Amino acid sequence: MLGLGLWLYQGPGPAAAHDGSTTVVLRQGGGISEIAATLRGAGVIRSPAVFIAAAQVSGAAKRLKAGEYEFPTHASLASVIDKIRRGDIVHHMITIPEGLTSEEAVDILMASPVLTGAAPAPAEGTILPETYEVRRGEDRGAVLQRMMDARDTLLRTLWAQRKGNLPVETPEQAVILASIVEKETAVADERPHVAAVFENRLRQHIPLGSDPTVTYGVNPGRPPAREPTKPELDSVTPYNTYHIDGLPPTPICNPGRASLAAVLDPPDSNDLYFVADGTGGHAFASTLEAHNKNVEHWRAIHAQQHAQTKTAGR
Repeated sequence: MLGLGLWLYQGPGPAAAHDGSTTVVLRQGGGISEIAATLRGAGVIRSPAVFIAAAQVSGAAKRLKAGEYEFPTHASLASVIDKIRRGDIVHHMITIPEGLTSEEAVDILMASPVLTGAAPAPAEGTILPETYEVRRGEDRGAVLQRMMDARDTLLRTLWAQRKGNLPVETPEQAVILASIVEKETAVADERPHVAAVFENRLRQHIPLGSDPTVTYGVNPGRPPAREPTKPELDSVTPYNTYHIDGLPPTPICNPGRASLAAVLDPPDSNDLYFVADGTGGHAFASTLEAHNKNVEHWRAIHAQQHAQTKTAGR
């Protein structure tokens, strides 16, 4: 009898039905009988009675935790009980890319089939774009709060370590500028240089002249994914940094770690201008004359690319 008991407890369990493993969701508040029935129904264990007895004898019966579990094929009864006792649940990943608005970030949370509840969009710039672990059934509002707490923690650290004599006077201003840096370049190595240019312009009271701020002002929260039109560039709004002095009133997206760090620890530079270089990056200049040459170079490249596109379409 002892040998049979050991075999039932430590021996191989049933074969998994799909892909070498079986996923089971154990409901919060479900007692041991419900857990045993759920596991039997999923084919993870053979006998609910043996499961209950083994859990009681091992002292795990009152320590079994709810959640989503994945069991390998032929998992022993001992390993099944141990996994549920430890709460070794399945973790899912949700990624918030850098540069999304808060409304766009919440769209990702709402689209996740493993989360529950609603999550209103928070203030712009209050989310830290990262990949987060979530568990099935977790509340979207709680996940969003974790993302906001992560942003706050990072910002406090970076602000405490900031470079001296910056033109941004508050953490909130740093986030606003970082959001502009985030949208201006997708090249990670350029972000500190772009930040330095904008900070030099702020010091000299030169308008930032950032296209992404203009498009954000067209439809805050869900700006169009395109270059601003001529009428939009000419329009005077709180976000049109071609016309206003200094920063717009709010961030225009949720900046990532690199952009926040770039704004609070920019390199020494005299540059005041940058323009696309035709390769995905930017050409920088400290004088208007040099900048105009870079602009002419970019226009030549753009014209050549446009001509090649037209030729290819014939």
